[in-house]
Amino acid sequence: MTGLPDLNYPAFNAAEEALTAAGHAVLNPARNGTIVGSNAWQQYMRLSIAQVLQAEAVALLPGWVNSRGATLERRIATALGLLVGAVADFLGGEPS
Repeated sequence: MTGLPDLNYPAFNAAEEALTAAGHAVLNPARNGTIVGSNAWQQYMRLSIAQVLQAEAVALLPGWVNSRGATLERRIATALGLLVGAVADFLGGEPS
């Protein structure tokens, strides 16, 4: 999200809409509110990691490999044995 136009919220919200329409319950980190200050990234990550801990799967947006936060979330999800895949993978069912 950091460094992207509108913090990439449009992509997060579009993914949420598509995944919800496909029958998935979605925890969207773009809905975690606005945090300001020198430690905003750390605070956002605390919130998003808490969401990963509640999830059964993690759907990644295109370009996630360039995101420090998304790579951390993916690493945690994988270590916990959660399903992890691209958003598109979840739209056709569960990723393999």
